[in-house]
Amino acid sequence: MAESFGNVGTVQLLWSMVGLLLTMGGTFLEAYGIALPSSLSTQGIQTFSLGVTCQVGAVLLVGCLGGKNAGALSQIAYLVMGLTLLPVFAEGGGIGYVKLSQFGYLLGFIPGAWICGFLAFKARPKLETLAFSCVSGLFTVHLCGITYLIISYIFQWKGTENLALMQAILRYSWLALPGQLAVVCAVTVIAYILRHLMFY
Repeated sequence: MAESFGNVGTVQLLWSMVGLLLTMGGTFLEAYGIALPSSLSTQGIQTFSLGVTCQVGAVLLVGCLGGKNAGALSQIAYLVMGLTLLPVFAEGGGIGYVKLSQFGYLLGFIPGAWICGFLAFKARPKLETLAFSCVSGLFTVHLCGITYLIISYIFQWKGTENLALMQAILRYSWLALPGQLAVVCAVTVIAYILRHLMFY
């Protein structure tokens, strides 16, 4: 029994390390969509930017594949690395990041990954259950982000760039959602395929 618990812990640790690496890489990797040609005369398949990075997708993917603990642990490690001056965040790193109004979205990665991982393993890995898990995790990230935005305006922290509160919410949440939901679709399919290939 102790050995089985040890194996579970090792697997979760490996998934958390994979999640950390994916999140760091996804921070600087822009997400693209594919536009199918409108006619046969059109040359090739066109790609277009979704206006977001793959960062949130990496957060949700590790939750879907590694579970709640691996998902949360990977994001705790990511935040610790970024707050200790390692340039793993989009704008660098350092403890000063906590006073940026958008830091709440990074903070939301922890509960977002946990909730996604929790729901992803509550039932058999079907497309609809994995999609629901990812969407729940995504909205958790945005809920944390918006809450932190409100707090940052109360204490007048920097990073809001002279935007009104509603404008900041539109910029960091509303305008990012369509691209992030497209990334969620891709993550759902990838997680579905990998969960079935790995038989769990």
